Amino acid sequence: ASPPSSSSPSSPLWALPEELLLLICSYLDAQALGRLGQVCRRLCFLSSRDLLWRRIARGCLNSGFTQLGTDLAAGIPVKERVKVSQNWRHGRCRRETVLKWKCKQVLMPWMELDGEYLYLSQAENIQAYQVCPDGTGLQRHPQAIFSGHQEDICRFVLVNSHIVSGGGDGNIVLHKIHGSYSIKFSAHEQEVNCVDFQSGLIVSGSRDRTAKVWSLSTGRVGQCLHTVQTEDRVWSIAISPLLSSFVTGTACCGFFLPLRIWDLESGQLFFFLGTDFHRGAGVLVFFYETPSLLLSCGYVFFFRYWDIRTSTRKCVQEWEEFFFSALYCVRSDKNHFFFSGSSYYGVVRLWFFFQTRCLQSFHLSSPTSSPFFFLRFSTTHLYAALFFFLHVLDFTAP
Repeated sequence: ASPPSSSSPSSPLWALPEELLLLICSYLDAQALGRLGQVCRRLCFLSSRDLLWRRIARGCLNSGFTQLGTDLAAGIPVKERVKVSQNWRHGRCRRETVLKWKCKQVLMPWMELDGEYLYLSQAENIQAYQVCPDGTGLQRHPQAIFSGHQEDICRFVLVNSHIVSGGGDGNIVLHKIHGSYSIKFSAHEQEVNCVDFQSGLIVSGSRDRTAKVWSLSTGRVGQCLHTVQTEDRVWSIAISPLLSSFVTGTACCGFFLPLRIWDLESGQLFFFLGTDFHRGAGVLVFFYETPSLLLSCGYVFFFRYWDIRTSTRKCVQEWEEFFFSALYCVRSDKNHFFFSGSSYYGVVRLWFFFQTRCLQSFHLSSPTSSPFFFLRFSTTHLYAALFFFLHVLDFTAP
């Protein structure tokens, strides 16, 4: 009988220690690894190891890895994420309507997604819905309801098992998710349009043209540390990941540029971002990709990407919305891609950081047009809210 070939599972090559086999296999691409897994049981197990797929996954769309390599979806095998990533890239998904707004409210709801639960503001309450095991829907009744406001909730954030919300009543409410602990205090003279919460500090922005920094430390809970006069309505706010500064996005109705960075400790203005905002080009949404990279959008037809290490005057990249409509929401996988929704047509778009045209578009409001208010996504599903409905796009479908 002839000796086995070098590709045979019984050959000396596959008898090597596992560490050497993993090193050899690390040079293979996704297609080669997939074919290798069809040879035998041992190679199927070996070729499915997260260690081999991690390098490939970091270059894939929404695979759960950030630019810095942090794994945000550790519970899902990396090989499976690479497969699902191809569905995101090519627009293959199943769409369902999972919720219809039942209560009348002046302000449209806000949403946060945290593991097995989706938190949704409806009027003056925040309701926690458990996501179905297959991810495609929500349990019919909320598992918990967080209350405390007398008027509709404008915005809330979910950080470290705490919910911080700002409402039309001018109040800020903090809830501990797994407990009865809650704090409520009067924050602004008019509605609190935006809030953020990090490391025992809350920042808030309001229609009353101020931004404020609040303490949650023992003995100083609810104490205002700084009041910043923005001279314009504040639509968005965020604390830097380095906890040294915070950013405000304002309406740009006066003579001040809308994006400003302030010192968190003193409340003093650090600098403006940009120079070419026209009147009314307010910033509705922005967030930090890294401590030095920000993505912003609003009442202007562009998404703008800022790198404060290189320039505070000009963005380093921008993308233009096709239909020249206000951009209500943007969300990134903190790696290569981001998702957006605008004020018309009920379309969510998928963008690649390194090309100017969108990669995919998903139409959710046919036959009528609807604003696209917010979106949140995991590695497998995208939740999108339009005027009357909450939709889910399931990318695990073939």
